[in-house]
Amino acid sequence: MYDFVPSAAADKATLYADLLFAADALTADEPDRVANMANLAALIWQYLPDLNWAGFYRMVDGELVLGPFQGKPACIRIPIGRGVCGTAAARGQTQLVADVHAFPGHIACDAASASEIVVPVIVDGHVVAVLDLDSPIPARFDADDRNGLEALVARVAARIG
Repeated sequence: MYDFVPSAAADKATLYADLLFAADALTADEPDRVANMANLAALIWQYLPDLNWAGFYRMVDGELVLGPFQGKPACIRIPIGRGVCGTAAARGQTQLVADVHAFPGHIACDAASASEIVVPVIVDGHVVAVLDLDSPIPARFDADDRNGLEALVARVAARIG
């Protein structure tokens, strides 16, 4: 059994260091990538405050398909290049969006979402999935979140892709 408890008063650097340690421990010996995505989505949901959605979209036959997540039901398929997730997949770059309503082509799966960060999961030079986090708070995500989530995804990419 795993019992990871985030530090209540931790600064972001400590929070992401703890999250990375927990993510590494959860996925280190598990070969099933869907199981790993499911546990990671739950772990992120537990560790990071002010989220209304946390999960993965997997690359399947040239489009993003909903994977394991925490939150309200979500869009099932996203074309590459559309919305924040599709843009992250097309560019292979993290998308940090302070106001999703100002993002061209934003796909509103949950009207409560105000900001979003999407980190591509890259294995052998190919985007195999994206990690998507939404928040009801405008400008919820910053450079510290980008750095922490990119480090997390880099550590577990081969275990989920």
